[in-house]
Amino acid sequence: MSITSPSPDPVTPLVPEPEMATDPATLQTATFAGGCFWGVEDAFRRLPGVVATRVGYAGGHTDHPTYRQVCSHTSGHAEAIEVVFDPARASYEDLVTAFLVDIHDPTQLNRQGPDIGDQYRSAIFVRDAAQRETAERVLARLRAESRSRHPIVTEVADAPRFWEAEEYHQQYFEKRGGGACHLPMAGSWMR
Repeated sequence: MSITSPSPDPVTPLVPEPEMATDPATLQTATFAGGCFWGVEDAFRRLPGVVATRVGYAGGHTDHPTYRQVCSHTSGHAEAIEVVFDPARASYEDLVTAFLVDIHDPTQLNRQGPDIGDQYRSAIFVRDAAQRETAERVLARLRAESRSRHPIVTEVADAPRFWEAEEYHQQYFEKRGGGACHLPMAGSWMR
């Protein structure tokens, strides 16, 4: 049973590889928050099995937030990314692990690198009991394996309403030929 209904807005599809005919009925959605959404989206778009993404805002207390409101800390939202994936090519566990190990530093509270503020908090927004169980299991495993002196602070929460960000934020790095973002060296926080 789903905790929330999928957002009604479409996500931006990736260009499919010709040999991969994905049945839309089998696709699943995952939502993450972990710093500046430009870099997080770019990293997810490079993962096998990801078929579409969009960036937006989640977890706040206002409707239709704007980037300006989110950055001014008046809406309570986190910069988030919605990822549509083919579970035959990448499991939800694969995405959670990549998010926690390679895409961002889950030990930083309300920040990622030089980006500071509650809009940069680390969260996995789960859509059902299976996603919750998987996220919590992966977090427990990483906590046990980590030699970091900093605790993992990633929150696991029910998926709130996802508000799509302004068009100029979508696929930001692809449109601009790159950019700067907080992305850490893979697994560096675990050492």
